[in-house]
This record gives sequence, C-alpha cells and structure tokens, in this order.
Amino acid sequence: MTPRSEVLFIGGRSGVGKSTAAEALHDLLVEADVPHAVIEGDLLDLAHPAPHVAHPGVRLAERNLRTMWAAYRELGHHRLVSTNTVAVLEHARLAAAMGDDPLVTAVLLRASDTTTADRLGRRAGGPVPQAQLVHSTATAGRLDAAVASAVTRVDTDERTPRDLARLLASLTGWLPA
Repeated sequence: MTPRSEVLFIGGRSGVGKSTAAEALHDLLVEADVPHAVIEGDLLDLAHPAPHVAHPGVRLAERNLRTMWAAYRELGHHRLVSTNTVAVLEHARLAAAMGDDPLVTAVLLRASDTTTADRLGRRAGGPVPQAQLVHSTATAGRLDAAVASAVTRVDTDERTPRDLARLLASLTGWLPA
C-alpha cells in the first residue's frame, strides 16, 4: 500500500532562513535515512515577466509543483519539504495541487529586522538596499497577521540551522524530538 503523502510548507519573509532550514532538514533526514524530497517553491514560477502578472489565473507554481511531485511519487517518495515566501498563506491550495491529499504541516519562520538584515547582507555579500529591507519587513508583518492559527510560528533568531531542522523534523513527526 502506498503511504499517504506528507508535506512541510516552510514560509516567511526574505532572509528569514527558509532555504537554509530546508537544507539543514534535508541533511538531518539524510543522516537518519528518511526518504524525502525538497522543492524550492520560489523557483517554481520564477520568470520575467512574472507569470501571475503576464497570465493572471494561470497558477504556474501550482502546475509545476503538481508535475514535480508526481515524478517524486512515481519514485516512491511520500514526504516533501517545500519552501516559499507565501506558502503558509497558500498551503491548502498548494497541497491540493499536489493531487494526492497530503498531510500538511505549515510553518511560518520569523526573525527580527536586525537578524534578517544581517542574513540578507551575508547572502548579498554586502549592504542590502533599503527598499529590500523595507519590503521584507512589510512581508513579515503581512504574513504574521494573515496566517491561519493552524500554522506554527517559529522564531529563528536564536536557533542554528541544525536546531531549526530538528524542530521541523519533530513538528512533522518524521524524526522524534
């Protein structure tokens, strides 16, 4: 019997550590030999012009997620880690796009403006434009206000990627706490 799909959606503002957390979780799950897949959701519809602007209603990210997840399922996978800034707002629609009624865990990562600015600066290799910091702060506020109560909020300021990965693995039940 094929096990039910399970998905962990990791969302949060730019610079909060979504990709880093997903990579650390991947490493932890590999060490424990837990089969899984990771999809960087921000890349599912990264194009210019933006698909959602040039073709309203197309929902390219969902179409691409459906296609990619189907390929992983054919290979026997049933656990997915998916990152995307707004995944925590769209987790029901994204889960539906997977096409196989997955068990969903949604986590909103949060960080202070200072921590986020430092992380974005390290990623950029220097100072981050003020407009990017302002946008990240606004996104953080919007996400925190809009996510459903079923979404787990996790502060990342004082956590290492490995500590965060352990917490995420525990929230999903993929590894014991």
